[in-house]
Amino acid sequence: MQETAWQVSLVLMLMITFGVIFVAINSHKREEEYGPLVKRAYGFRTKLFWVVALVFLPAMIYNLMDLPYDVSRAATAGGPPQVINVTAHMWYWEMDRDQVDAGQPVEVHITSADVNHGFGIYDKDMHLVAQAQAMPGYTNVIRHTFKEEGTYKVLCMEYCGVAHHNMMTEIKVGNL
Repeated sequence: MQETAWQVSLVLMLMITFGVIFVAINSHKREEEYGPLVKRAYGFRTKLFWVVALVFLPAMIYNLMDLPYDVSRAATAGGPPQVINVTAHMWYWEMDRDQVDAGQPVEVHITSADVNHGFGIYDKDMHLVAQAQAMPGYTNVIRHTFKEEGTYKVLCMEYCGVAHHNMMTEIKVGNL
């Protein structure tokens, strides 16, 4: 997916570059009246808008269809959720539990006691599974179902001070 995004980005950057070069080359021509030039420019802008909309709207819909935070799937799969209450502190996580069942929905309620922190859950291969912001005075909720047993690392994803690198803990997923 990233390779495709990179290729699309390159094509778009090239199109913009060629557009700038075209305008620079043709900017010295003053032969036309201003009215017809404006009319052509607005026509081109309208066509460009619809081309961009028709290209990127399906891509946006495709990318949004499979978000990991689909509340309807998490709420209906496997009964009531297992709840983990988390409070972030400089420079540690306080969790009321660190073990959950695999295949059962989990709700992680995250807040902060001091500054903003980024709560990120990583699998054994250090791929990001879920994330949310931990903010003072506000509770964010992650809804996720761990499909595989194992130990998942929790790391702070936002620099929160000198001991930020030590801010980690684990969630153990198995059959309790």
